[in-house]
Amino acid sequence: MDGAPARPLLRFWSNRPLALKGLVVVALPLAILLVALVSLYLASSAEKRAEDDVRRAFAIQRDTYQVHALLAEAAAGVRGYALTREERFLAPYRKAEADIPVTMDRLDGAIRDPVVRRDFEALSDLAARKREGLRQIVALAGGSRGGAPGAASLAQALGANKIVLDRMRAAIDAIQRREAILLEERQQRVEQVRERFLTLTAISALVGLLGSLAAVYLFSTGIVRRVRALEGNAESLARGEPLTAMPEETDEVGRLAQRLVRASALLRAREQDLVESEERFRLVVERVRDYGIFALDPEGVVASWNLGAERIKGWSAKEILGQHFSSFYPPETRAYLPAQMLDRARREGSAEDEGWRVRKDGSRFWANVVITALRDGNGTLRGFAKVTRDMTERRAVEEALRGAREEAIAANLAKSEFLSRTSHELRTPMNAILGFGQLLEIDAEEFPEHHRAAIAQITKAGRHLLSLINDLLDISSIEAGSTELQIEPVAIDDLLREVHQLAAPIVAGAGLEFRLEQPAGRLTARVDRRRVVQVMLNLVANAAKYAASGSFVGLACTAGGGRIRIAVEDDGPGIRPADRPRLFTAFDRLGQQDRGKVEGTGLGLALSKSLVESMGGEIGYQPLPQGSRFWFSLPAAPATHRAAGAAPDKPEKETGPCPPA
Repeated sequence: MDGAPARPLLRFWSNRPLALKGLVVVALPLAILLVALVSLYLASSAEKRAEDDVRRAFAIQRDTYQVHALLAEAAAGVRGYALTREERFLAPYRKAEADIPVTMDRLDGAIRDPVVRRDFEALSDLAARKREGLRQIVALAGGSRGGAPGAASLAQALGANKIVLDRMRAAIDAIQRREAILLEERQQRVEQVRERFLTLTAISALVGLLGSLAAVYLFSTGIVRRVRALEGNAESLARGEPLTAMPEETDEVGRLAQRLVRASALLRAREQDLVESEERFRLVVERVRDYGIFALDPEGVVASWNLGAERIKGWSAKEILGQHFSSFYPPETRAYLPAQMLDRARREGSAEDEGWRVRKDGSRFWANVVITALRDGNGTLRGFAKVTRDMTERRAVEEALRGAREEAIAANLAKSEFLSRTSHELRTPMNAILGFGQLLEIDAEEFPEHHRAAIAQITKAGRHLLSLINDLLDISSIEAGSTELQIEPVAIDDLLREVHQLAAPIVAGAGLEFRLEQPAGRLTARVDRRRVVQVMLNLVANAAKYAASGSFVGLACTAGGGRIRIAVEDDGPGIRPADRPRLFTAFDRLGQQDRGKVEGTGLGLALSKSLVESMGGEIGYQPLPQGSRFWFSLPAAPATHRAAGAAPDKPEKETGPCPPA
């Protein structure tokens, strides 16, 4: 019956939140300790105040005695000075004049008792009178030289000064007696405070101990017991054993116990799911046929084998399990390559290789192999996973493509060689034809009109054919890598003026205006001067030929980002979108069905592209709202100077105007 009321109380305590329990367990001894500390502080403060009072009483007694002693010594010194007129007797007087004000101020600040304060005020008045009397005696003694009037005044002053000193002694005695009484009272109070302090310390220690014991008891009965039971369930969970039933309580420990039970059930379910998942993964891996997937132990011994490995390599699982994987390598690499692959996988995590491997029947196949190191959570090597793929067919295709590419390269070189030789062979008779044609033109006036037209046609056709031969020679030499470029710093503004002068008749003959936008500064590029002029003339001539319906041909430049860009534009019909992908293709005269009367070889743009790229540049086309723009960029030379005030080089839009260099 006695324990019946206690069980509901313990039940109530067990169901409280841990935060509240912790607050109670911590707050109880802390509260006791705080009360004890406050009490000790108050007792200590009282003791300190009592001790301060005692020290102040001693200080008052000392300072009052010092005042009397200083004035007495000063009076004796002044009397000596009055008798002898020697300055050495004034040393005590001067010391008293310096020390007495400081001592009196210290006494004024230390005195608390009203009776002593009254006696101190009387003492202060007497001390002031005493000091004034001493100053008067010193003045009289210093001014008199033994005359009767001076001696009489001096004697009168000495007598009055002695009376003041006697009255001061009486005042000091009164202060000393009063302070002696106060000192005894204060010493008794100090002893009483010290006794109360010791008693309070003992009581605080006892109460703190009892409070700590109570807190420990509450903590052990409310938390520790159940935490130990919870710890036992955690160990059972780790071993996979059933959990011990715990009372259903609503605090954090109780909820944790309930969650541990649910976690145990969930863990068992997930373990079952994991077993089933591993089984499914094993079945999937074992039935993969396109890839050989198998496991190796840390020494390289085969530990698992799937159907893909059996199909690719020819060994069954029963035949190969327990064998070293070096059996798959040909004799020439078996001694070193398997060990190297495992070592690289250990160091880098994985290793990949392509090479010949051996089947069970001794035949070889080209394989792609990936070996991956398998490590546990602690980083310990548990083995390797190896994936092998038969790449024999792909290798055969790659070899066929490589052979075809080599044949195409050889055919292209043969074509270039043929074009070069043919062009050289054609150039000699063509020069002869042009030479004889020029001789006939000299005497053209002697021939009939229709003969003169035939001679002009021969000369025109010969020049056209010679131009075609020269372009073919340039293209073939560039493709063969035999073109010799004279790369040097070239002033681009000079080239622009030169091209403008050379091409002006061509543009004017087409009935167009030739606009030149010359840079404001000096632009220098590292290029072949003759080839740059050739490219610019090709672009300007094309614009003049194909933009006859327009009004102008423009030549401009831009600079930025370490590049110099030259552009040729017109306001002609432009190039149809369907034809643009075929730009810069040799022998492809775009839109010739619409421009059959325009002469051309179809090599100009192709040759220009080859020349620009051989000088480290780029070439391109940009359609305009009305007309076309062909541009090419070249590397700027370090000597290129920008105009004063120009912005630093930066990439510019290809459509931008020609800025100062």
